[in-house]
Amino acid sequence: MGSTYRRFTPEFKDEAVKLVINTARPVAVVARELGLQEQTLGRWVKLFKARHDAGDRGLTETELAELVRLRKDNAELMLDRAFLKKASLFFAQEATDTNAKRSH
Repeated sequence: MGSTYRRFTPEFKDEAVKLVINTARPVAVVARELGLQEQTLGRWVKLFKARHDAGDRGLTETELAELVRLRKDNAELMLDRAFLKKASLFFAQEATDTNAKRSH
C-alpha cells in the first residue's frame, strides 16, 4: 500500500515547532501528539534553529506565506487603481465634451 503525502500549512509548522521549543518537550512526544512523523517535526525544528542560530532573522513560514498573499493582493489593487484612474479620466473627458457641446 502506498503512502500518502500530507501537506501542512506554514502556520501549523510554526505552531508545532513552538511546542517543541517553548515547552522543551522532546520532538518525539510532540510529534506523536500531533500525529506527525518524528523525522518531519525534527526537520522543521532543525530548520528553525538553523535560521535563528545563524543570526538570520529570516521570515517564518507563516510570515512568508502572508508576504506572498499581501504581494498578490497589492498587485491586484494596483491594477484596480490603474483601471479606475483611466475610467475617471474617460468620464471627465466625456463630461468636458458634453459641456462644450451645450455651450455652443
